[in-house]
Amino acid sequence: MTKTAANLESTTFRNAFIGQAKKPTDRELAAALGATNALWDQLVAELSGERKLTREWNSYSIKAGWSLRLKQEARNIVYLSPSQSGFMASFALSDKAMQAARACRFPKYVLKIIAGAKKYAEGRALRIAVGGSEDIAVVKKLAKIELEN
Repeated sequence: MTKTAANLESTTFRNAFIGQAKKPTDRELAAALGATNALWDQLVAELSGERKLTREWNSYSIKAGWSLRLKQEARNIVYLSPSQSGFMASFALSDKAMQAARACRFPKYVLKIIAGAKKYAEGRALRIAVGGSEDIAVVKKLAKIELEN
C-alpha cells in the first residue's frame, strides 16, 4: 500500500465533494485528486474499456459528496469516491465473489480488509484506498472478481 493510500486508511476518509449540489467537473476532480488524478483516469479508462463498464456520477446526499459508479448494465461493480490527494474504491461483493477474493493472492492489507468485511443486503463491503499503481491492480482484480461472480 502506498503512503497516500495508507494515509487515507489511517484517517477518516472525507469525500472531496461534500456539500456540492452538482457533480464535479473534470477540472474540479483533477484539482481534488492532485497527483492521484492520473491513477483515477487510468483506472476508469481501463475498467470502462476492458470490461465495457458505463460511468455514472452519483450522490445520495449532499452531506455524503459524489462518487463515480462503474456498472455493467444495471449491476454496480465499483464506486470511486474522490478525496483530497487520493480516492476510495468501494465494492459490495456477493458470497460467491467473496470466496473467489479469499482464494486470490492479494497483499496482506487487502486480505485483512476482506477478512473484516461487514455483510449488508447488497453484499460484503470492501473499501480500498487508492494511492499508487499497486492499488490500481488490486481494484482491477476485485472488479474482475465481481464481474465474474
